Amino acid sequence: MSPGPQSMAVKLAFEEASLRIPIDSIMPLRASSAAVKKSVKYGQIAASIAEVGIIEPPVVARDATDHGRYHLLDGHLRVEIVRERGETEIVCLVATDDEAFTYNKRVSRIATIQEHRMILNAVKKGVSEERLARALNVDIASIRKKRNLLVGICPEAADLLKDRHIPIHVFTELRFMKPVRQVEAAMAMITMNRFTVSYARSLVASTPDDQLVAGKPRRVPGLTEDQVATMQRESENVDRQLRAVEQSYSADQLDLMLAAGYVNRLLGNARVVRYLAQHHADILAEFQKLSDLQKAA
Repeated sequence: MSPGPQSMAVKLAFEEASLRIPIDSIMPLRASSAAVKKSVKYGQIAASIAEVGIIEPPVVARDATDHGRYHLLDGHLRVEIVRERGETEIVCLVATDDEAFTYNKRVSRIATIQEHRMILNAVKKGVSEERLARALNVDIASIRKKRNLLVGICPEAADLLKDRHIPIHVFTELRFMKPVRQVEAAMAMITMNRFTVSYARSLVASTPDDQLVAGKPRRVPGLTEDQVATMQRESENVDRQLRAVEQSYSADQLDLMLAAGYVNRLLGNARVVRYLAQHHADILAEFQKLSDLQKAA
């Protein structure tokens, strides 16, 4: 028998309507220090609120004993800025659970390519570059760089990097490469979890001439042709090793999971643990390390 509507119900994460709440009724989890208020991030948020208002409402949860009081889960800087502007109320989303840990873990900076697309959409809707610059607290030149971020970047490489926070100048380096090499470079950055400008420059330096865009010379001051050739050979070797690892990764991961599960079953047997402790303490220590690593993963 198929489940009825009651069994299919999903608990909402927020109350259905947002609330305009007195700021004095909101209890922050932490205070905003003087250093935070002098930070670039604080200035950008303040400029954005002054220009276009609050786009994403803060998130609060009702106090368990006093329903007129609220715990602030997300949006500490927004609430503090609105308070400093002299306002006494703020519109908030009300969470149905007090899950501050969830919100704090989920906070992250917007990905570079996502920011680029937001700027493009705003420009298409008629928002001027000057207003965007004021809202983001940056100069117009910065807005233009972000607007033109993907000029010369192939769609496949852009798709690989769309959820990453990457310095703008990394894309400048990628433009020196042809599309196939851009994709390889993007995959290398993801595999190595390195998205720095210096790493991007090293990838350009190790790129063969036939994979560079015509008319764009390799700019590697201080390196001889022999050193560049050595970097190319080492890069090709690393690429081969990465491909080999990728091919065997799934099988190795499965083998490791099975082995770790077997070790955990052994450690759950008191007689086995007692025997290992008496006769093979070193093996028992390694088994415990493996078990701890699996639990921490």
